[in-house]
Amino acid sequence: MLFGELIESLEVRARGGDPATPVEGITYDSRLVEPGFLFVAVKGFQTDGHLYVEQAVKGGAAAVVIQEEMMLPAGIAWALVPDTRLALAKASARFFGNPSTRLRLVGVTGTNGKTTTAHLIAAVYRAGGSKTGLIGTVYNRIGERILPVTHTTPESFDLQKLLAEMVDEGVDTAVMEVSSHALELERVAGCEYDVAVFTNITRDHLDFHNDMESYLAAKLKLFAGLGQPGGKTGPQYAVVNADDPAAKSVIAAAGGQVYTYGVDRPADVRAKDIRITAGGASFSIDGRWGSCHLALKLTGLFNVYNALAAFTTGAAAGIPLAAVKEALEKVDGVPGRFELVNAGQDFVVIVDYAHTPDGLENVLKTARQITRNRLITVFGCGGDRDRQKRPLMGEIAARYSDFTVLTSDNPRTEDPLEIIKEIEAGVDPAARYAVEPDRREAMRLALRMARNGDVVVIAGKGHEDYQIIGTKKIPFDDRQETVKILDELIS
Repeated sequence: MLFGELIESLEVRARGGDPATPVEGITYDSRLVEPGFLFVAVKGFQTDGHLYVEQAVKGGAAAVVIQEEMMLPAGIAWALVPDTRLALAKASARFFGNPSTRLRLVGVTGTNGKTTTAHLIAAVYRAGGSKTGLIGTVYNRIGERILPVTHTTPESFDLQKLLAEMVDEGVDTAVMEVSSHALELERVAGCEYDVAVFTNITRDHLDFHNDMESYLAAKLKLFAGLGQPGGKTGPQYAVVNADDPAAKSVIAAAGGQVYTYGVDRPADVRAKDIRITAGGASFSIDGRWGSCHLALKLTGLFNVYNALAAFTTGAAAGIPLAAVKEALEKVDGVPGRFELVNAGQDFVVIVDYAHTPDGLENVLKTARQITRNRLITVFGCGGDRDRQKRPLMGEIAARYSDFTVLTSDNPRTEDPLEIIKEIEAGVDPAARYAVEPDRREAMRLALRMARNGDVVVIAGKGHEDYQIIGTKKIPFDDRQETVKILDELIS
């Protein structure tokens, strides 16, 4: 593709060089430049791509896009734009032939429940006869092919490349978790969504967004994009949790049709007669597409909401209710989401990704419902992230648990003991708890004290198979470590 064609949709303030310069690839990482590539100089949090333009040109870049005026070598095609992140996304979409316009694209956003909801929606579309793709926190999938992930939502070039691969492999429906970071940092610019799903919004990522208003505003971008002029010709609609306090804002922002789901408030799809057990959640559904009874293998009220979101999305797409019901009832779990770990012990062990106050409270409420004896919780908070949620999570853990072990999560560049002190500030002094900064030893402590009828919740990391200490990723998987410790204790 020619450089001039790639930048046609960009707001270009100035340009130079030959617009007929062929572009063989695009990158925002100067180390990945190959001859004939377009290098987009993105200003990041750790460094600035403009510092590496010279290196990119030496590496063979034929063209560059910048957002700051600078001296450039002769013979290089270039464009000056207001926002190189936005330019990267739009140019990448153009480079790959705007793949989002050639499939049905479903975006799922919210603080909690994105991963499970996306998995459930993908299952529903598969039951409806679609070949699906999945882009999310745990893994990416094209049909049955599993691919690794680095971000909840990939960087824009990587995202467009992945969508193009899906199109090439016959995928007709892609379901994507859409993070607030991705929306704010323009990673999903250039994507046209058919469906936008809202799960909920609670405190998270305030180290990045600063306040809840900014956090919500980032989420609303997904819904504001529905119904905008573009390559989509079919119906576009939003699916919104009517019980969430932000529902009115989401509905007001959404273009196109809006369908709602919920438990407590009137909605297009509503659950009633909810029953939560250790084996799953069952409930009846009433709504505009008819009534049925669901018996999920997933448990917890939060999974009732996740299933309602998927049910509404599928029903609105015209998938028969019998197929939707069958799909939802077949899903037996999502990695790291209220995942049971069984090594033959006579108590229950649950590993969950809960890393927000609301997420932790939802998990512990459900665990308390299925606990016959004591609830023991192991958790910590990530370093270099929202510090204000730490005492809130400490208070929640102590309130619901009979015993809590405060430990390290992904401390990053912070001192784990200092993080724990901030968590401890929210813990009721009368609560029973222990401090063990070594996560493996903290898990060992909890599992050693567990007895028949107890439930042990190990929260915070879920599916992650690493721990970030300093700037390094150390192999560590809560599920694998749990099995190792249980094997030692049982033998």
